[in-house]
Amino acid sequence: MSSAVISFDKVQKSFFSKNRLVKALAEIDLQIQPNTFTTIIGPSGCGKTTLLRMCAGLSPPSAGRVIYKGQEVQRINTDVGFVTQDSNLYPWLTMIENIEFPLVVRGTPKAQRHDRAMEFIKMVGLEGFENHYPFELSGGMQKRASIIRTLIYGPDVILMDEPFGPLDAQTRMLLQNQLLDIWSRDKKTILFITHDLVEAIALSDVVVLLSRRPGRIKEIFSITLGRPRNVFEIHQEPGFADLYHKIWSYFKDEIMLD
Repeated sequence: MSSAVISFDKVQKSFFSKNRLVKALAEIDLQIQPNTFTTIIGPSGCGKTTLLRMCAGLSPPSAGRVIYKGQEVQRINTDVGFVTQDSNLYPWLTMIENIEFPLVVRGTPKAQRHDRAMEFIKMVGLEGFENHYPFELSGGMQKRASIIRTLIYGPDVILMDEPFGPLDAQTRMLLQNQLLDIWSRDKKTILFITHDLVEAIALSDVVVLLSRRPGRIKEIFSITLGRPRNVFEIHQEPGFADLYHKIWSYFKDEIMLD
């Protein structure tokens, strides 16, 4: 039996758009191993986000199966955490109330959820802003809050859909570094989407390259850089340049065709 925590078994996805059938994903066979950081890259429209939505039970495959911990995903998968491109903080709640919300839903006692929320707030450097509303926070602060809101209830698997996309380069690196710190402590299974090849290499154990639509797995790369990683100087890591050029040699053809 496979040890994978997530398996995409001959998965295909088609949908109707403007009265025509669009094939988003061709046959995808992919296994995500537990406690690994796997990143999916590929050109726009190749089905990256669709794969995450299938794993979360938000979009069923047109053909094939998505297997999560040995069971086919056939409904909303409440076992996973999902960090979307937008922060999605509730505007009527303060930051700490937003972060505590998953624990409220699970019936965690008030004092316990407050202490846990403060632990995470301190971990990502947001202490002092816990009673601010989302509109009073910068984009980077909102993103940090949305990430720890997902982490606070301890999902074994975290799906992340370009979570740092709209941020400036400096803030992105700071959050990449914090994410790696959190991941190295808890070793959750992360399935991450990005368009940024440097980000993919800096964070991952495995990088999966999809072709242009309909998305197919073009290549899977093992990222052999040592850990812990210095995302601020990742270009200087031994082996980074070779990995970058190797992946780019496959990636650029898909972008140029896109």
